[in-house]
Amino acid sequence: MRNKFLGTGQQGFNPIRKIRVALRGVYYAVIFDFAVAYKIVLSLFILAGCFYYRQWFDFSLVLVSTGLMLVAEMFNTTIEALCDFVEPNENEKIGIVKDISASAAGISILVWFVILIIESIRIFQMAT
Repeated sequence: MRNKFLGTGQQGFNPIRKIRVALRGVYYAVIFDFAVAYKIVLSLFILAGCFYYRQWFDFSLVLVSTGLMLVAEMFNTTIEALCDFVEPNENEKIGIVKDISASAAGISILVWFVILIIESIRIFQMAT
């Protein structure tokens, strides 16, 4: 899409290209970041259980929390990569930026994990 302010990019909006770019980003995140890959697998197990027992609200809750956690994890990975690209040497200010980014991802992971534990217990209780 063309950037109106910078005058760069291609003219027009192409939704297929946008979807391809987004899916390529998810692919890179899963392939190069093990933290993203195993979290998706864990979420898929819980989502399958919620789907099997027709717990639609729980399914939605796990889906939204997983999505938000993945967004935070990908932003954290991106910020860390950009910081390393800008300043490859040890820098205290870059370290603070990376720590803040990691703590934001950590909070989202904590919330996601608590939701997964609660939903796992509920699914286990329904199974027995």
